[in-house]
Amino acid sequence: MGTDTVRAGTADEAAGRRREQRGWYFYDWACSVYSTSVLTVFLGPYLTSVARNAADADGYVHPLGIPVRAGSFFAYSVSLSVILAVVVMPLVGSAADRTGRKKPLLGAAAYTGAAATTGMFFLDGDRYLLGGALLVVANAAQSVAMMLYNSYLPQIAPPGERDAVSSRGWAFGYAAGSLVLVANLVLYSAHASFGLTETAAVRICLASAGLWWGAFTLVPLRRLRDRHTRVGGAAAPGPRQLAATLRDMRRHPLTLAFLLAYLVYNDGIQTVISQASVYGSEELGLGQSTLITAVLLVQVLAVAGALVMGRLARAHGAKRTILGSLVAWTATLGAGYFLPAGAPVWFFVLAAGIGLVLGGSQALSRSLFSHLVPAGKEAEYFSAYEMSDRGMSWLGPLLFGVTYQLTGSYRSAIISLVAFFVIGFALLVRVPVRRAIEDAGNPVPDTI
Repeated sequence: MGTDTVRAGTADEAAGRRREQRGWYFYDWACSVYSTSVLTVFLGPYLTSVARNAADADGYVHPLGIPVRAGSFFAYSVSLSVILAVVVMPLVGSAADRTGRKKPLLGAAAYTGAAATTGMFFLDGDRYLLGGALLVVANAAQSVAMMLYNSYLPQIAPPGERDAVSSRGWAFGYAAGSLVLVANLVLYSAHASFGLTETAAVRICLASAGLWWGAFTLVPLRRLRDRHTRVGGAAAPGPRQLAATLRDMRRHPLTLAFLLAYLVYNDGIQTVISQASVYGSEELGLGQSTLITAVLLVQVLAVAGALVMGRLARAHGAKRTILGSLVAWTATLGAGYFLPAGAPVWFFVLAAGIGLVLGGSQALSRSLFSHLVPAGKEAEYFSAYEMSDRGMSWLGPLLFGVTYQLTGSYRSAIISLVAFFVIGFALLVRVPVRRAIEDAGNPVPDTI
């Protein structure tokens, strides 16, 4: 009878864990539409056009009396959102770990971002300040929410399941991004058939991402549960809390060593994503429709890539699989250097290569880092991880820009990014992940 009771309890626990995991997947399904449709495709060109409507004769707008070129306003707004997120994330992460109430904080961040994104429907005419403010709020809120979302991973998945769970989460996100982007592109391309102006179609696409984000966030908020794991003091102001988090991380140097490797190779990944369209348009002479199709292809194949690499990690370990993906990134960039101009098919082949390694690289990096986080400090440590993901990726674009300035060749600029994958590989291969997991006080999976 006792054995039956234990088995029933174990089965109930497994069922509850799977229910939480399925709810967790749906937050990626909810928020990835913002990254794909809003940030990657529609908002940059549209906000720039709105800023140009408000510009003076010299092409400048003047937010808070500061002269800013209209063409730079979107980039500056993104930068400001990153600064805000860097200040807020450690504060929220520490509060989440201290109180154990991640779910209300996740809901507050998600619905702040969703509301700001939905509000972009009112971005028209010359309302560039409204667009900049909504972008800053939405982007910072997404960073905070993703930090809290990621920090659930070590709590809802035991070590042996973590790679697969993380990979499924990324796959859900890319699948949603693909689905909504297709719908948005149909609306945008055929806006006249729906009785809409081009501007109205873009505003609907932007707002629909916010509505999608808010609607599907209900699923994780219903299924995830809070856990009170530790008691701590009051959170310090943002910069001081960040310093305190980094001081604490110095007690786990192997965790820091992994974070450094991730910072380097992820900088390369983010730069390839952000600059591939520039390379396609400026160096290869490809049109906007080709570039958007390539973005969609990356999204679709990233679903398969995340799931396949999750299976590879189960057999060969997350570290080896990530190292293999860095080799694949290097080979992809090498092939990209030799792409012929004016040949969309070969650019699609490049996009396919990026998609197949993109999702898995990100998913397995997240799951591997989750093993290196001390129990009870998940949100605090994932705030540092999220800052590496979003706030520190500046060196790659700088190298890309400087290389182009010195050589006048986008081919030289794109191949220069190989350095990030080579250096990241060299740093990661030196991290003894089993010892790092033990030093963090966590159980070591059979395959890692």
